[in-house]
Amino acid sequence: MSVPRVFVTGAGGYLGSQLVAALGAASADIVAADVRDCPPERRVPGVRYLTADVRSPELAAQMRGCDIVVHLASIVTPGRDSTREFEYSVDVLGTRNVLEACVAAGVSKIVVSSSGAAYGYHADNPAWITEDQPVRGNDEFAYSCHKRLVEEMLARYRAEHPELLQVVFRIGTILGETTRNQITDLFEKPRLIAIRGSDSPFVFVWDQDVVGAILHAIRSDRTGVYNLAGDGAMTIQQIAERLGKRCVTLPAPLLGAALAVLKRLGLTRYGPEQVRFLRYRPVLDNTRLKRDFGYLPRLSSAQTFDLWLRARELRN
Repeated sequence: MSVPRVFVTGAGGYLGSQLVAALGAASADIVAADVRDCPPERRVPGVRYLTADVRSPELAAQMRGCDIVVHLASIVTPGRDSTREFEYSVDVLGTRNVLEACVAAGVSKIVVSSSGAAYGYHADNPAWITEDQPVRGNDEFAYSCHKRLVEEMLARYRAEHPELLQVVFRIGTILGETTRNQITDLFEKPRLIAIRGSDSPFVFVWDQDVVGAILHAIRSDRTGVYNLAGDGAMTIQQIAERLGKRCVTLPAPLLGAALAVLKRLGLTRYGPEQVRFLRYRPVLDNTRLKRDFGYLPRLSSAQTFDLWLRARELRN
């Protein structure tokens, strides 16, 4: 059996660079594509690096000869000068272009990094969300909204282009030894905020488990949509205890009003919509990942958090 050629979008990002390193260590045939040029000192031997934009009309030609596409490119943490229009162009229009390019280039399988955020932050979310639940997103959160739109697009492609096999991962909060993102920034605050009447549960997944699941998707014949998270969840109170910090509990209306004022004053980037983000977090059930897809996360949510915390303490 010949070795498949794998085309990775977003190959220079946090997750993409780790995946490329893992594929390179396995002597895979890889095209690592990113909108930013990869500096020579960061390049993995044997990997072909390509400067490419997922929105480019040249993408199909660049993919030609590849068997599998791993689509990781998206705007996870927008810059301060970013706009909703730009984020939509990358997240949604970029994904549409990737799918069109896959079909035009004769790619056989696409592996897509979606997110638990696609389910949305809703008061009627079940305690544990399975893949059968609808993806509803939230219009007020660009990332959540765009992941919903992307998932709807993927569903249409499954119906219209069955020749392009799909594996879609709805990923929980990724943590690893070097993770720094909007979620970890919340944990760096002097105290954590809890909302009265809500546990604000977080599901974490080790970055190496995300890489491992993608490798399994590349190497196996499995297809489908899967929640990708470690076992269990952690409440905001449990996280505060692990961090040795106070957890201040506030009523939702008070917190929303305070955030509205602080944002108007330019003292925070977060508005009152953040209350929904903390109050109604989607908690991902990973049963199907383990039972049907055949991947068992090596670390639970709590173990993943503890690994990140130990690495943070060593850095500090």
